[in-house]
Amino acid sequence: MRNVIFTVLFMLLFSCVEKLVEKPDNLVPKEKMVEILNDMAILNAAKSTDITILRNHGIEAMEYIYSKHEIDSVQFAESDFYYASLPQEYEAIYIEVEAKIKKEKERIEEVKKVNDSVNKMKPEAIKKKIKDSLR
Repeated sequence: MRNVIFTVLFMLLFSCVEKLVEKPDNLVPKEKMVEILNDMAILNAAKSTDITILRNHGIEAMEYIYSKHEIDSVQFAESDFYYASLPQEYEAIYIEVEAKIKKEKERIEEVKKVNDSVNKMKPEAIKKKIKDSLR
């Protein structure tokens, strides 16, 4: 996540200095860019946690993302550069990415709580059944 923030800051600093960049013909729509950057953040987090999982499954992060979103590296780079030349637009994209990550994290934590409570109940339910069967 720190890398993403540094990348954004770097792009914002240099985008303010350069001339306006022309809109590429194959611009990735803003909504799709949010999805791509969200997937990149998740895969980068997975790589930093345990890269062997990706290696064992033969997953190359960027190739996977390009394939999933049906884009190529040039299209992504041109679109990213274009959005970076519009600091407010670029910031809005990253705010959406951050919100999606936060929402997904909350959902995962809620599922984990439910699973933990179910797992705690299982041994008690088993003991109760054993007691009932012994009577």
